[in-house]
Amino acid sequence: MGDVVKVDNGNENLPEDDHPSVPIDDGMPELNPEKICFVILKSRELAVEDTDIEADASNETDDGFSSILTHDGQAPTEAELIGFIDAMDEDEQCALVAMMWIGRGDYDSPDWKTAVAEARARRSGSVSKYLLGTPLLSDYLETALSEFGESCADFEKGRI
Repeated sequence: MGDVVKVDNGNENLPEDDHPSVPIDDGMPELNPEKICFVILKSRELAVEDTDIEADASNETDDGFSSILTHDGQAPTEAELIGFIDAMDEDEQCALVAMMWIGRGDYDSPDWKTAVAEARARRSGSVSKYLLGTPLLSDYLETALSEFGESCADFEKGRI
């Protein structure tokens, strides 16, 4: 197995690479499950966005801080997640797409190499835009992680 690729865009909340990794392919870098957990956590935050609520000039205390659930309130989280995914190298991005496909049921975990190869072959445009446009992204990634015997339970401690 290859070394774990560290993505560091200066954000102290990024996962560290001291965790066992999910293999991408023999002889290639690996994708740290904590990176997947970071994507899961941030995509969950985006999923609670209520697009029907308009941001307004009301007092946050009076409106129960509901303005944080608007698109304007979620912009920093969305930008952080897009930046994180875009900072991944091509191997990691293809692995992340393959994980989503496995969690969605398009592939089974034994078909890992095939899913990664297909993600690489079908790659066009922005991976972050593709993934963030996928309903239930966090659920699919979490399901895929569990198929590989991994979990985000330790990652989420102290972050939620």
